Amino acid sequence: MSDDVLTRLSSALEGRYAVERKLGEGGMATVYLADDLKHERKVALKVLKPELAAVVGADRFLAEIKTTANLQHPHILGLHDSGEADGFLYYVMPYVDGESLRERLDRERQLPVEEAVRLTTDLAEALDYAHRQGVIHRDIKPANILMHEGRPLIADFGIALAVGAAGGRLTETGLSVGTPYYMSPEQATGDQQVGPATDIYALGCVLYEMLVGDPPYVGSTAQAVLGKIIQGETVSATAVRQSVPRHVDAAIRKALEKLPADRFAHAQELATALADPGFRHGVEPAGIGAGAGQWTSVAKVSSGLAIVFAAGFGWALARAAPEMPRPVERFAAPFLEGQAPLNALFASLALSPDGSILVYQAPNPEAEGVQLWARRWDDLEAVPLRGTEGAAQPVVSPDGNAVAFAQPDGVKTLSFDGGPIGTLISEEAQPVDWTEDGYVYVQVGPPGAPNRDLLRIPSAGGTPEVLFEGEGSSVLAFTDVLPGGRKALGRTGTLGGSEIVTVDLDSGRVDPLTPGLFARYVPSGHVVFLLWPDRSSGTPSFSLMAAPFDPEAGAMTGPAVPVVEGTQGYAISDSGKLFYRTAPLAARTRLREFVWASRSGDFTPVHPGWTFDEGNVNSGWSLSPDGTHLALRQRVDGQDDIWIKELDDGPLSRLTISEEEERFPRWTPDGQRVTFIRRTGAGWDIYSRNANGTGQAELVYSPERGAANAFFAPDGEWLIVRTITGSGQSTGRDIMAVRPGVDSVARPLLAEAYGEGAPALSPDGRWIAYNSDETGRYEVFVRPFPEVEGGKWQVSAQGGVAPLWAYSGRELFYRNANGDLVAAQVETDPSFRVVERRALFAIPSGMSVDEAGYISGLYDVTRDDQRFLFARAVVDETTQRVPASAPRTILVNNFDVILRERAGG
Repeated sequence: MSDDVLTRLSSALEGRYAVERKLGEGGMATVYLADDLKHERKVALKVLKPELAAVVGADRFLAEIKTTANLQHPHILGLHDSGEADGFLYYVMPYVDGESLRERLDRERQLPVEEAVRLTTDLAEALDYAHRQGVIHRDIKPANILMHEGRPLIADFGIALAVGAAGGRLTETGLSVGTPYYMSPEQATGDQQVGPATDIYALGCVLYEMLVGDPPYVGSTAQAVLGKIIQGETVSATAVRQSVPRHVDAAIRKALEKLPADRFAHAQELATALADPGFRHGVEPAGIGAGAGQWTSVAKVSSGLAIVFAAGFGWALARAAPEMPRPVERFAAPFLEGQAPLNALFASLALSPDGSILVYQAPNPEAEGVQLWARRWDDLEAVPLRGTEGAAQPVVSPDGNAVAFAQPDGVKTLSFDGGPIGTLISEEAQPVDWTEDGYVYVQVGPPGAPNRDLLRIPSAGGTPEVLFEGEGSSVLAFTDVLPGGRKALGRTGTLGGSEIVTVDLDSGRVDPLTPGLFARYVPSGHVVFLLWPDRSSGTPSFSLMAAPFDPEAGAMTGPAVPVVEGTQGYAISDSGKLFYRTAPLAARTRLREFVWASRSGDFTPVHPGWTFDEGNVNSGWSLSPDGTHLALRQRVDGQDDIWIKELDDGPLSRLTISEEEERFPRWTPDGQRVTFIRRTGAGWDIYSRNANGTGQAELVYSPERGAANAFFAPDGEWLIVRTITGSGQSTGRDIMAVRPGVDSVARPLLAEAYGEGAPALSPDGRWIAYNSDETGRYEVFVRPFPEVEGGKWQVSAQGGVAPLWAYSGRELFYRNANGDLVAAQVETDPSFRVVERRALFAIPSGMSVDEAGYISGLYDVTRDDQRFLFARAVVDETTQRVPASAPRTILVNNFDVILRERAGG
């Protein structure tokens, strides 16, 4: 309200009320804090909006509001005064120095079940009293419920009476009665003849929100909300929050019935139902189980009598009652913005043994990089775990009260209830399991390195005990410890060809089990694991497999069968709860289009309507130095060759014709030739051809270990080669340098016991950027070139892949762990240093940017450093091959039922 209106109001009430300040404003009235001069007390002065006052009229308002003055109930905010002054219609209520229920829900989102039921019971009793006096509130909502010393007070009955007095004339003003989220269907359809059932419906909405965190029906517009209220499906609080008891859920569903006649006849009946554990209503929605919880002090008194009565007959009842089948329940597990698990291949996930808590990697809300978060399924919000910046591989304690995790400087423990962080071992290592006997099993050394020992350490700290000596064990990664602690599960080999093994910790014997990776044992008597059945599509989509398993023998007792298709990672609890993340792209999606991206993240197609069948997202492409042409790998009739595209809308021409697969084209610094990799027998060699198509493709270099990709340094003399031994083997990724025609053997640049990849040379040829997983995750580093021993600088902070130099040499781009494209401002004279890191934009789902940390050439930058080239999945209108929806997270209750049905055991 403007200053002149406030002055006018103060003048009109002079001598009675001294108006201090505006407290708030709703759809019907403005509320002020004022001094009651006669009684020397603070009051809330509520003034009707002028448009409403004009419709109601002073006489009608003052006559009707007298009824409110007679409402005397401990949970109804009383009325001190009312009147008309200088055209203002107002009423005066006690000033409650506290918060509204709306403010508390905005802060806490959800309330404990017991407290929500208690508050609703108090409110139902107050409404029942008002209804018996002939008063309907019509606008029950959290903002109209004030909290005073933990007890609720219903406010604004005065406006309810005024609105009721206005009748049908109100709609002519364009005003509506009630707040959309809490409107009953009869209010939503404009019915002015409302009764107690309207308030009961609104109170059911409030209880639902106190338990779930949102009203029953939400939408982007008021019209959308009203449409759902009128025609929406039945909601269930228990389906969203499993701790909500069945009788409370049933009471909510009855209160929210579409027809007033189907709701409780009186508000007191709602209060009675909330106190009755046996109350049921209608057909329960799928997902409400028998063990949905037991809460409320009133309910406990009632159920206590039942327990006393049943004590003498419990044994007979237990014998007679058949075991009820447990339903398999599947839920899309939404997370609040900024709290979703990291969308990366095999990002860390862990469930507590009882399945109630998920611990996972997600972006750090306060800095670049990732940290661990914990999500309790009975809460809508996850919480970041302090002190876990850059952490990975969480393992939850058997009692569900703490978590062990890996950081670059060791394995730590943290209680969910707070307290100091404990250190189990102060060297690079990863936790494997936390067993009932109080030990944390830890594998020392960096991931992917050979010869790693397995240790057992008391969870409270102490001297580690070596259980398995990794000397000579090649790459063996432990994933689970079997019951009894004498055998363990692990994997050996490469990502695409990995094999699950059982390890006898007494003898050190390693026995192959089955192809796959990330194996876990489940107490239902099964082993579950991931299997990459078909890598030809290039999509990181795995099948979750299961097989009956004998933990004592360490052997499968039946064949493995798929139980979930198209997953990127999973966590499973001892209780049989499964959480998994779907793959980001459909396996059949190969069609893509090139797009330009500005530094602010605006994407536009390079050549609208032109698409290409890439075949494998890890095939690479590159812009010519002058930015006029694009070299790419194109699959035509099952044959993979190198093609040249004139930008933006010019022709596409074939550069090579070979029966052998070719990939990773890169322009020479002078823009005259294109180098590429060609499969030759069991390996990959480096070839080159004139970019204009003249001459023949020439062998440039044949590395002894096989090339993954290669490119020439700016001086045109050095050839940088990223090698690999086996498919996807981290420790086989090294970066070499050779001068073709000069050197007979390549010179190792970066060939440590880690996986190095995605090399990129600065425009002046003095610095080489690359990925390395030496810290336990991929980071971007820079070294001098070609004398790499002259120094090493880490560019990314807590996660980074795919470095790319700006042509200016003053920026180094990379993809961080949050999925953002980052521009690191750097200085290179006299030495290298990072000046600033700035995220330019989030790289959308469906863009080809390597997540595994070893491939370069999956995006490029123009010579002015202002635009980036990406490729994204598109819809082919001819074949209707489409990218899948964005990756989703799925929660499955009673997944062990599926394991028994499909895998037996």
